[in-house]
Amino acid sequence: MFGAYQAGAWKALAQSFRPDIVVGVSAGALNAWAIAGGCTPAELCDSWTRRDSADVMHLHFPWVPWNGIFDPAPLYRRVDEYYARYRPRVPFAINIVEVPRFRQIYVTGDRIGPEHLRATCAIPFGYPPVCIDGKYYVDGGLVETVPLGAAVELGATSAVVINVLKFMPSIVLRTSVGAFRALTAPKMTFPNLQVTTICPSEPLGRLRDTAHWTEENVRRWIGLGERDAANVLCVKPSR
Repeated sequence: MFGAYQAGAWKALAQSFRPDIVVGVSAGALNAWAIAGGCTPAELCDSWTRRDSADVMHLHFPWVPWNGIFDPAPLYRRVDEYYARYRPRVPFAINIVEVPRFRQIYVTGDRIGPEHLRATCAIPFGYPPVCIDGKYYVDGGLVETVPLGAAVELGATSAVVINVLKFMPSIVLRTSVGAFRALTAPKMTFPNLQVTTICPSEPLGRLRDTAHWTEENVRRWIGLGERDAANVLCVKPSR
């Protein structure tokens, strides 16, 4: 649900910024898909404030833990809606992770189907891995929060990054994810890439807030994203 912050940031960015390349991971991949497809800031914010967003994450208890604690059907409906509604108008890429090898893969352009968008949102133990061509994939954010490598591969020389996870919502999550990335993630640097980062100026909320939709929280995150982006880019927030 922290993806709502990105919608607010896009509201400020869109006043003066038109990306040549768009990349995303996890919930950010859905936002990125919509933005690359010409989604207006108002449309993107509306998609997060709609009450049916509350239906995306419903707890259920599978027979095996790796199938996740959330019913995937509502998320898949949202993914299919986005996939049918938008088509990227600029070069686009997402990041997914093959399991159990934990191999990071960038998927670009016409190769992307709804199954890839489902996979990049498949938070381990939250949603089940997604099978694509006989292999299983999960959330690309597990290895790389910001898929700058994908942007560089597509030719980016500068980037505006919207990173909602400056503050992890729990100490346990921060410690476990940090340790996992230290063991599995490649140490990638891009010295020739100019990066402008927009991230929350205050914690977005607790771990529970990431999985529980409330209109109050979503509107607060959108407003904060817009203000933070405006401050970084020195533009006035829209009214």
